[in-house]
Amino acid sequence: MLGAARATGDALIFMDSHCECHNGWLEPLLDRIAFDRTRVVSPVIDVIDWKTFQYYHSVDSQRGVFNWNLDFHWEPIPENEQKWRKSPISPIQSPAISGGVLGINRHYFQNIGAYDPGILMWGIENLELSLRVWLCGGSVEVLPCSRVGHVYQKHAHSSLPDKETVMKNKIRVAEIWLDSFKEIFYKRDLAAYLLSKAEMPDCKERLQLQMRLRCKNFHWFLNNIYPELYVPEDKPGYSGEARQRFLLYNIGTGFCADYETKWNTGGYPIILAPCSSNGNQHFEYNRRREIRFGTVVELCVDVRDEQVVLQNCTRENRIESRQQWNVQKSGQIIHAFSGKCIEAVRNATSQDLFLRPCNKDVTQQLWRFEQLSVINER
Repeated sequence: MLGAARATGDALIFMDSHCECHNGWLEPLLDRIAFDRTRVVSPVIDVIDWKTFQYYHSVDSQRGVFNWNLDFHWEPIPENEQKWRKSPISPIQSPAISGGVLGINRHYFQNIGAYDPGILMWGIENLELSLRVWLCGGSVEVLPCSRVGHVYQKHAHSSLPDKETVMKNKIRVAEIWLDSFKEIFYKRDLAAYLLSKAEMPDCKERLQLQMRLRCKNFHWFLNNIYPELYVPEDKPGYSGEARQRFLLYNIGTGFCADYETKWNTGGYPIILAPCSSNGNQHFEYNRRREIRFGTVVELCVDVRDEQVVLQNCTRENRIESRQQWNVQKSGQIIHAFSGKCIEAVRNATSQDLFLRPCNKDVTQQLWRFEQLSVINER
């Protein structure tokens, strides 16, 4: 912040110390800023192994995004964004960028409020800046023509902010920028909800800045910048209404649907396991007739060779998608595409879920969304 305040050039480049730059990495950033001072730009950030310093080039183009826990991550560019781009080297519009390396016009940076001084240490400041830029008239891009390597630390480090500090930063971002959607964040982070009740941050100055800049609301951001961010419906009896968590309980076996293998990636079978409060067993059913898994990742219940698995949610527009299900009052869950029911198969060799011809007399085909916990008042 002191460096940015004392700088005299037209552009500012923020960069972590543990980076490696290539020849020609800077010019693409400066070029985009020169043509539009409201752009915030980032290079493609490659990975440098912290143990061996081996350099790994990113192959597929990606953009920066976040989930309702306000955790930043990279994801492949969606199809609609790919169609907008004229070539593989066209700038990538990104809902967010990482804080490791970014470029911004110096005057614009100061005019929109620089970095939020209420953000403690580091962690989530990149997300806060990205949201503020988008909502207050600017844009955020990743530039494929610029590449910088970044050493990602896999071990504990004394400079890492503690969990409570990061949580306070997230609460601050939610209170300032998410509007009524902040309730989704609190529903997914009980600790943050309780901390916000005990220690609400003073956001008055940043809210005044928001008014001065005539910033748009978060609903606009969801509609125009990041429509892929799934907004949970919190449908009573099927999903996490008012900080509820629902288990998919099988009546015939007394066990719950569980996903332990490669928790944050799809393609693996859903299994049966003793019911518990861990995040591996949170499912929700929505009006799209999807059964979604987890509070962070976007995985949907799908089918592969008659076996029930989790896959990335497809957002298919077909009337009957492989990821659509009809949940019956009787407890049966019918696959819309095949007309078969989910049956729990638990024996000496299997604890998996399969599609079978529907039979109401088979209790292993009867399911119930079981409420785990509730906090109604905020």
